[in-house]
Amino acid sequence: MKLVGTGFHWDELTVGERYKTYGRTITESDVVNFVSCVGMLESLFLDAEYRKAHSAMQGHAAPAMLVLSLAEGLVLNATGQGTGLAFLNMEMNVRGPVVVGDTIHVEIKVVEARKTSKSSRGLVRTSNRIVNQRGDAVIEYTPQRLMSGREG
Repeated sequence: MKLVGTGFHWDELTVGERYKTYGRTITESDVVNFVSCVGMLESLFLDAEYRKAHSAMQGHAAPAMLVLSLAEGLVLNATGQGTGLAFLNMEMNVRGPVVVGDTIHVEIKVVEARKTSKSSRGLVRTSNRIVNQRGDAVIEYTPQRLMSGREG
């Protein structure tokens, strides 16, 4: 019996399949808590007057690593809850800014799913696009994960 809310096993995924997560709106608290937690205490993220005078964009910028972290939470809840074993590597390209008030979701495409030499584990690589409410891809990344199989 499959546990309710359990993610996909690697051997349930087919190359070419696509998924879309729910959305998540970036808040002021998200930015302040993240930059404070990790020590990214740049004026761009914490000083509204500095932003007004020196920022290259309108609005309160969200660090790309915050956006990626929130996106990974969306992905985990949509596809990998309880079946993901390890995040192994990725390539990432930032395509555009995200500011407080933007709503992101993740569009996922399976590009590789194969068995490892150990038990029923598999390697899964996806092509993920973090997309804002205007339909713009703001970050694209290709994570590879170690995932459990149906029999493991």
